[in-house]
Amino acid sequence: MARSTDWTRSETLAAFHIYLQLPFGQLHRNQPRIVQLSQWIGRTASAVAMKLVNLASLDPQILASGRRGMGNASKLDQQIWDEFLAANDPLVTEAATAFGHYAEHNGLPPFVDVLDEVPDIAEGKTTMALVQVRVNQARFRRAILASYNATCCMSGLRVPQLLVASHIVPWSMDTQNRLNPSNGLCLSALHDRAYDQGLITVLPDFTIRVTEDLRRPELDAFAQTSLAQCQGQAIRLPERFRPAPAFLEAHARRFGFL
Repeated sequence: MARSTDWTRSETLAAFHIYLQLPFGQLHRNQPRIVQLSQWIGRTASAVAMKLVNLASLDPQILASGRRGMGNASKLDQQIWDEFLAANDPLVTEAATAFGHYAEHNGLPPFVDVLDEVPDIAEGKTTMALVQVRVNQARFRRAILASYNATCCMSGLRVPQLLVASHIVPWSMDTQNRLNPSNGLCLSALHDRAYDQGLITVLPDFTIRVTEDLRRPELDAFAQTSLAQCQGQAIRLPERFRPAPAFLEAHARRFGFL
């Protein structure tokens, strides 16, 4: 019996998982993760790449930028986007689970997509109670770096090893948006620390504010050039999943900027 050409929900969710982790410019048939998924689900790499581009055609921020996908998105594609926009974390979790099932069916760990970032899990050095947290954090980082093209949105630093996927509303303070890429900023390790400590913030209009303590003229030259001069500048907006103004406002209010 011929295989149905219709995509199942599980296949589409696995593709959406990949979509979250890849920059827009990598949605092509030669991308290794696309090739891998195509082999798992018994489709061509071209078909998987087309599915990702069709998903992109429904991405609100991609549409706002003036770009268009293939225009052949299905009702299921739209349904998954609607669920994602209505309740982010549950859909992200379901997509990751679908991806993990295909990996396991092919003899690989369910978290093979982030195995390079959490190798101690595979080596049995991390307790099971921490496994999912570590995997989720690694996947969140992948999504943020993909959205920002691995560039610090404040400094422009483009060294992935020195970049952090910084939660706007901390992991511990909002259990419903831990995986939401709109609750993240791509920051250098220095700017991440300053942001976490409330020494710097991003207002809902995407402009940066620096605390007066970091703008004192007697501060050293490094602090002046790396942090103080960010005052009033606009962040580099991501290609996808702009930081949600409500989250930015919450951070700014928590540290007294508003």
